[in-house]
Amino acid sequence: MTDEPAPLDLTETSPLDPAEKVDLWRQRFFEAQAAAEEFILGEHGEEGLAAWIQANSRITAELLRAQRPAGVSATDHFMTRLRRQLLLYDSAVTSEPQPSGTVLRNADCGILRYRKRAARDGVVLTFPSPCPYCQELNTAIAARYVEPGVTVSCEQVGDGCTWRAESPHSPEEDAVGSPHRGRAGD
Repeated sequence: MTDEPAPLDLTETSPLDPAEKVDLWRQRFFEAQAAAEEFILGEHGEEGLAAWIQANSRITAELLRAQRPAGVSATDHFMTRLRRQLLLYDSAVTSEPQPSGTVLRNADCGILRYRKRAARDGVVLTFPSPCPYCQELNTAIAARYVEPGVTVSCEQVGDGCTWRAESPHSPEEDAVGSPHRGRAGD
C-alpha cells in the first residue's frame, strides 16, 4: 500500500456548488488580471501600465453609461458598482450618505486579503499591494463617468480604504438640481 494520492477523476461531472463557483471565478479573474499586468509591465513598463489604466477606465466608463439604470445618477451608480466589487471579495464595506455626497468605508479589503493569501500560497504577485492600482483605476473611471463637479477620492486606512464622492453643492442646491439625481445625456 502506498501513500500516493488517488488519481484525479476527470470524468466526474457533478456541478460546482455556488460557493465553489464564486471562488473559481475570483481565482480566474485574479489570474487573468495578474497575467495582463505582468505582460504590460514586462513589455511596456510603467508607461504601459498608465496607458492600460486609461484604456480600462475608458472601457469601463462606457459600459457603466450603457448599464446605468434609469433614474440613478452616475455618481450613485459608480459608488454602488465599487461597493459591489468590494463585496464580491467579502470586504467589510459600509456606505454612508453625507450632505456633500457619499462615503464608502472599506474597513477590511477582501481584495487585499485575497492577494495576501495567494502570495502565501506561492502566487507571484505583480504589485506588492493592489491598492495604488485599484485607487488609480477607479478614480480614472470616476473622472470619466460621474457628473461634472463631483470629486471621487480614496484614502488608504490600514487594510482598507475610504472612498468619497463629493459635490461642492449645498443640500439646498442638491434638492433642486443635484448631480446625484443624474442628468440627461450622462
